[in-house]
Amino acid sequence: MSHTVITTTTTSRTSGESVLNTGYTRTIPGLLKIGQLLALLVAFLCVRCARGWPSWAAFQYFEVVTLWFLIAFLIFFLMHLFRLQAKMPCINWPLTEFFHYAVGAVLIFIASIVAAVNSGGVSALVAGSVFGFITTFLMVVSLWTSYSVTCGSHQTGAAV
Repeated sequence: MSHTVITTTTTSRTSGESVLNTGYTRTIPGLLKIGQLLALLVAFLCVRCARGWPSWAAFQYFEVVTLWFLIAFLIFFLMHLFRLQAKMPCINWPLTEFFHYAVGAVLIFIASIVAAVNSGGVSALVAGSVFGFITTFLMVVSLWTSYSVTCGSHQTGAAV
């Protein structure tokens, strides 16, 4: 005698929960990511559209670093916006962002210093390096806020 077991599952979504998490854009981490994206975009465009680079290698490095982190921050932003990190629980996303901010802050700071030193008075290159420093500041703030989530002390509800 053979038995057949049929299992059905149903998923329901509450009326307030949607695929798009627009509330994230109004939080401090969301606003910091938007600010970083805009500052990186402006920094990249200032250097990319400038004419008469005094030091080609220095500004190529600046372009590569700003474009890399622009794409990476866009991916992180879209992951939060569409709640994709919940679909990939095998990755520790707060720790991943923490290390990304740490490496990004150092590399963009170095690129901004190199760009400021080698700008040669070209105003677009100076503006690009200034926006690089602004991005560095925003990344340090994001690093500090994500540190409290990732590495800070965690209180438990149990009394000892």
